[in-house]
Amino acid sequence: MKKRSKQRPRKEGNPDLRRQRQTPALEIPQLVEELKEYLNPCLFTPLKYVPGNHDKLMRERLLTLPVMVALVLSLVYRQIAGLSDAVRVLKEEGLLWVKPLKVSKQALSKRLMNFPAEIFAVLLKKVLEKRRENAAEIPLEKQWETVRKRFSVLWIADGSTLEQLRKRLKIAPKESGELAGKMMVIVEALTQIPVTVWYEENSRCNDKIWCQELLEALPKSGLLIIDLGFFCFGWFDQFTQENKFFLTRMRAKTAYQSQRVLSRGAYYRDEIIHLGKYRSNPCHHPVRLVSVLWGKTWYYYLTNVLDDEQLSPQEVCDLYRRRWKIEEAFSLTKRLLGLAYLWVGHTNGVQIQILATLIFYTVLNQLVGEVAIALHQPKEKISVEMVFRSLYYVAKAVLRGENPDVVTYLAERAKLFGLIKAERKRHREKDAISRQIWEPVPLS
Repeated sequence: MKKRSKQRPRKEGNPDLRRQRQTPALEIPQLVEELKEYLNPCLFTPLKYVPGNHDKLMRERLLTLPVMVALVLSLVYRQIAGLSDAVRVLKEEGLLWVKPLKVSKQALSKRLMNFPAEIFAVLLKKVLEKRRENAAEIPLEKQWETVRKRFSVLWIADGSTLEQLRKRLKIAPKESGELAGKMMVIVEALTQIPVTVWYEENSRCNDKIWCQELLEALPKSGLLIIDLGFFCFGWFDQFTQENKFFLTRMRAKTAYQSQRVLSRGAYYRDEIIHLGKYRSNPCHHPVRLVSVLWGKTWYYYLTNVLDDEQLSPQEVCDLYRRRWKIEEAFSLTKRLLGLAYLWVGHTNGVQIQILATLIFYTVLNQLVGEVAIALHQPKEKISVEMVFRSLYYVAKAVLRGENPDVVTYLAERAKLFGLIKAERKRHREKDAISRQIWEPVPLS
């Protein structure tokens, strides 16, 4: 009798770190021109004079500002595995607007350790501004077209802890081996386009340290979708006082007093409540609680949008479910664009990598939106991952001398490349539950 083979031990660690590209991707001329349009090298000169004590760091040298921007963006865009490969590609081919140039890995690593990360923050801001100016109207599902018009902005905010710093060079700092810190990102709820990002070296910090920055960044009559990590009565009152809106979940065992019921059904209840019934410092402004029985579990959503005509109970539920979009954005930037792999063991380099990744993610989102328009589909039906992976075939077509238009090439082969997300059984089941909850019961 044959002995049964031993079961392979389960792999431990972060699954995002198991599939790193070993060879750099090929350049696509049209995307290179797109990046040049967003980051024209002529615009770099004023950035040398960004306020701060960086005069010594910004003096003329081989790794100048245009070279560093081209190199860092190429690390993300071409999925270059690390600094060693980046140095090779720079010497043999050149990168973006930079001609072939010989530099050492040690010089590049040191430069990433002391290059002002504020400059990349300015570049990201410029890219986002230009993106808003040049972007075509991204098609959305019908239910969200009207919701978008009721608020000045619809944003999602959440924090994400970065991976472990790894000591790769002798010059790496003492903090190697620790987590690389934490970032707080805001994205547009309906398009996943980044709005802004903040960074904190302390990876164990609470998300609430960014409460004030989030409130200040949100324009009047804007809606911010957040998770339970931000639950705070005083902060909720600030939203109402400043004519701004939030949407979050209700924390378990939070005492409240119901004022009036707006509507109810067999599977939901919509009511105005006062939070902090037994607290010495309760929430001073009323809020709205939407309770929904989804399957066998009750879910509770909290918002200060008190008018059910401005935001119906179904829209409250569906909009909070879109909070998962920011988790998808984290997954795409970490796993697909390589943010799970850190180039250098220094927090300054980590900040540069975060900002460079978001710059390219913004350009990639623009491409996905253009593909959605070409296919007459809502943007959320288009897979960002498959669009990015399909750029390989565009690059091969360029090598064959075809020089295709990227959007047209992808749209014509959308089925082959799997660009339109398939409707699966779980989607149909969720739609069936949603109809059961929200469809009006016919009168007998």
